[in-house]
Parts: sequence; C-alpha cells; structure tokens
Amino acid sequence: MKFPNSGLYYYCLNMGIEVNKLLQKKQQPPLRMYLPRHKYLLQPPEHHHIIERKWHRLWKPFLEGCRVWHAPFQSGRIIPGRDRNRSTNVLLTVHDLNVLHEGKPREEQLKSLAHTQALLDRSDAIVCISEFTKNDLLQNCEVGNKPVYVIHNGVHQVEAPGLNAWSYKPSRPFLFGLGYLNAKKNYQVLIPLLLDNPDVEMIIAGHFDEPDYVAQMKAMAEQLGVQDRLHLPGPVSEEEKGWYLKNCKAFLHPSLAEGFGLPVVEAMSFGKPVFLSDRTSLPEVGGDVAFYFNSFEAEAMQRVFKQGMHQYNNSQLELELRKRADYFSREKSAKQYLEVYESLF
Repeated sequence: MKFPNSGLYYYCLNMGIEVNKLLQKKQQPPLRMYLPRHKYLLQPPEHHHIIERKWHRLWKPFLEGCRVWHAPFQSGRIIPGRDRNRSTNVLLTVHDLNVLHEGKPREEQLKSLAHTQALLDRSDAIVCISEFTKNDLLQNCEVGNKPVYVIHNGVHQVEAPGLNAWSYKPSRPFLFGLGYLNAKKNYQVLIPLLLDNPDVEMIIAGHFDEPDYVAQMKAMAEQLGVQDRLHLPGPVSEEEKGWYLKNCKAFLHPSLAEGFGLPVVEAMSFGKPVFLSDRTSLPEVGGDVAFYFNSFEAEAMQRVFKQGMHQYNNSQLELELRKRADYFSREKSAKQYLEVYESLF
C-alpha cells in the first residue's frame, strides 16, 4: 500500500472494498486492513483500518481473536507467527514466481523461493492469481496437503479519462504501453515498430524501475532515428491512464514474466486491440481475443502487429475484447475470496 502506482496496490485496495461490500450486505463486521503509517489510500481512512506501529514488532493486539489473516503477497513481511497465534489461520496469495523467468542469478532465485516457502509453511490455504502461477508454484515449492485456489484478479475500474495541463498529449495516433520500466517488461523490442509505422508515436508510461534500462531504451530510439516519437512520461495518474487507454490505437505488453497482467484487462475493457508476448500468464489473460508475439525479431513483430490491426479493423473484435474484460470481475473475485475466508473461519 506504499506504492499507489502499482498493480499490487490496486489489488489490495479493490479486494478490500469489494469484500467489505459483501460483508455489509450480510450485516457482518468489515475486513480490517493493516496499513503502513504513511498510507496512500484513494478513499478516506476508515475507523476499522489498523495502522502499523514500530511497537507492533513486540505486540500485535489486533491479532487477539483474529481468526483469518490474509497475507496478500508471496514476498511480504507481515504474517502472524504460528507459535504465538495458534488460532489465526493464514491465507497467502501468490502473485507470481517471476524471479524464475527473469534471467536472475540462481542464488537470487533460491533466496526468493526460500522466503516464499517460509510463508507457505506458515499458511493454511493458498490463492494463486492465475493457473500459470499455480502450476509454477506446485513445480517449485512444497505446499503439502494445503488447499490451493485460483482466483483471477478483478479488473480495476479506471477513473474518468482526462489529461491535465502538464500531461503529455500526443499529436498523432499512438501506441500505448503501461508498467514498470525494467528489463523484465521487455519494452525495448517495441521500438523498431516505429520504423515500420511512421505515422504513429509510442507512449510507455510507468515508474522508471531500472534507470539504466530506461537510458538504453532512449539510446536505441536515438540510434534508430525515432527518438521524437518515443515518449516515456514516467508514472501517470488514473485519469491520464484512462485517457491514454481510451484514445490509443493499440495496447502493447511484450513482458517476459507476469503472474497475471492487470493492465492488459484494463486495455481490453476499453475495447482496444492488445498485443502481448506469449510468455507466462499472458495467454491465459488475453485468451483468443489478443494477438501474441512468439518472436521478438523486428520483422516478426511487425507482421503480427500489421495482421492484428487488419483483423481488428475488419471485425467485431472490440465487442469481444470488452466481453473478455468483463470476465475478470472485481465482484466475482471478492465473492471467491470471501468463500475462502469463511472456509478458514
């Protein structure tokens, strides 16, 4: 909850909001959220929120009588110890084991897996956000006889689209990408598309997660002579994101490793054609309405893009894309989570 431009932030926020709607209908007490001291919720603080304090390392009074604790991230640090809180059942959500797919050194992979395994050992039930993540988990970790559920992320409802005075506004048709700018996202393979499509520009928004990688992207664009049509505005507001999704020509996401891929669903909710890598969870999310890069060679990618845009412009694919996005409903995900909570109560 410290990083409001991240998918994990919106996963936690939306799950909390939707589960509490269901609990309110049942006239049951709300789900309590444990938040960092400097929280950035997009709603007024609620009286049932719990704010982290330094002395919680020694004593967590809010765990008294707590029957279910939801640890929402496989690399998290907040989880009740089994010895002190025998009556608290723990649900762990595993978003991905991307460290195995990013080309990281084996030592780093093993360290990450060991941390996740420690959380799995303390958990009583596990949720994975995609079938791909579940298969990855079962192949690389030990879960024993604990139940493992798959609950897809619910689509985040993008705020009313709009640009402000300092937003970048493209002057021609544009392609859009969204996510942390790092090597895992693989955005550099998109830049040659600008050579074959001189009438468009490209906007890739998101936190500069790896400054050296961003510098390499800019250098590549300059080398190809397309630096004036590649725009990297950094993090954007919800309103700006909505405007770019609503007005883009297509959404591009060539990521090498994803546990789910929420921006893809957001783009589909606007009926936009989505061009994805065929790696990890993305085919599960895009289904048969997305177009896939099975090679990152420039000619192959241009061929997929050209054929995909032709099919999109000459079919009813926009409607199918919106239907696909509707499948990933926040309300459905919340209902499934609540059923898991109740199974542990």
